[in-house]
Amino acid sequence: MSLRDHLQAVFEKRFKAKPTYIVRAPGRVNLIGEHTDYNAGFVLPMAINRAIYLALRPREDRYVFVESIDYGDYVEFSLDEMVRGRHSQWAEYVKGMAWALEDSGYTLNGWEGVVAGDVPIGAGLSSSAAIEMATARAFSALGSVAWDAANMARLGQKTENQWIDVQSGIMDQMISAGAVEGNALLIDCRWLTLKPAPLPPGVSIIILDTATRRELSHSGYNERRAQCEAAARHFGVAALRDVTMSQFIAGSAGLEARALKRARHVISENARTLQAAAAMYAGDAAEIGRLMNDSHASMRDDFEITRREIDTMVEIAQAQPGCYGARMTGGGFGGCCVALVDTDRADAFSEAVSERYTQATDLAPALYVSSAAAGAEILQA
Repeated sequence: MSLRDHLQAVFEKRFKAKPTYIVRAPGRVNLIGEHTDYNAGFVLPMAINRAIYLALRPREDRYVFVESIDYGDYVEFSLDEMVRGRHSQWAEYVKGMAWALEDSGYTLNGWEGVVAGDVPIGAGLSSSAAIEMATARAFSALGSVAWDAANMARLGQKTENQWIDVQSGIMDQMISAGAVEGNALLIDCRWLTLKPAPLPPGVSIIILDTATRRELSHSGYNERRAQCEAAARHFGVAALRDVTMSQFIAGSAGLEARALKRARHVISENARTLQAAAAMYAGDAAEIGRLMNDSHASMRDDFEITRREIDTMVEIAQAQPGCYGARMTGGGFGGCCVALVDTDRADAFSEAVSERYTQATDLAPALYVSSAAAGAEILQA
């Protein structure tokens, strides 16, 4: 039974009726452009064929009832009395998204539903953004919200920043809301413009789950953002996107050592992301891979968000025949890596990487090929 069919069956058992709507919002893997989004820069993510699904039906009042299959948990709250922190973390994303919509002027209608997904939790594949965008799509299906991908992404970021208290950028919500099937997206995080970028022919995107996990709200994520903002103030600009590498070299004297390293990563990463997009349009897999490798070294040495298992996974992947490049993906401190691999060698690559990673770490990784999926949508119930 597919995840969607299972979700519908649980809904029918729980509510003694078929759902009125089923909505879906994908997770994502970022091919390049890490920690550039909240610096008003460029990112190049791809929605993956793993998603959060939500089956629902409308209510006559302003209550929301949601059951999570994955967590075996159930939450209810009133849209007239939303208080942060009373529920499990997954439910806070649902409630926080409702709060962000209401706080921005939308008048919402209540609903009841069941949610489930196959995006690994805490793996750096944006399960949180997926549940936020699925929630937004649910309210949109009921007619409470006019769907606009960029606006919904902004409100998802507002949820993260003000309700969850993670000072993240907008990339995750933007790709989950606005992805184009078969393409990565070059996103300008200042202007929220999207430009589809097709993958070169004959290559596969392989996600490498290291079996390590992190919680961004309890990590150095907020600290990294503060350091980037300090660096932007040093250069007298609104965001590090506005600093070129030559300006950085000429004007970095006097910048605190850690802020200097963080700025060097962001400025060089923005350049790499634009170069990678150009290489995609040119079909140059070797150049994309080289840039991915350089990106990982920058995250390891300058942004300092990797860990031993992540670096081990990347080193093993980069050494395999047919691998153009590999890097950590996501906010850091654990989770997943991503590799660009010759499709004809994808199976041998996966087998070799899994075996050697387990030998090196005693951890059992999960590797899977991912296609580029569409963004959040309403499915036929």
